[in-house]
Amino acid sequence: MSKFGELIDLKIPVLLDFYTEWNAASTSMHPVLRDVAAALGDKAKIIKIDVDKNTQLAEALRVKGLPTLMIYKDGEMKWRQSGEQDANTLIGILKEYV
Repeated sequence: MSKFGELIDLKIPVLLDFYTEWNAASTSMHPVLRDVAAALGDKAKIIKIDVDKNTQLAEALRVKGLPTLMIYKDGEMKWRQSGEQDANTLIGILKEYV
């Protein structure tokens, strides 16, 4: 869990994408997240977390639906949403925390 603390304790917003490869909604978010990353460059960080490989973290954060997206900044959760989002929405939300 200490690694997780290092991931989210950044001065820039960190978007976490909790997903699985077998969930269609999760995999449909991959190109959307690439677009978000391209649009924001080094102003934000996007981290994809496979729930099947990180069950303890997913349970600790009470991830139920997939995909679940969270934005952290300075180690604090700022936003959380389950379900698919479009790139423009995510870019707009992330820009609030840049």
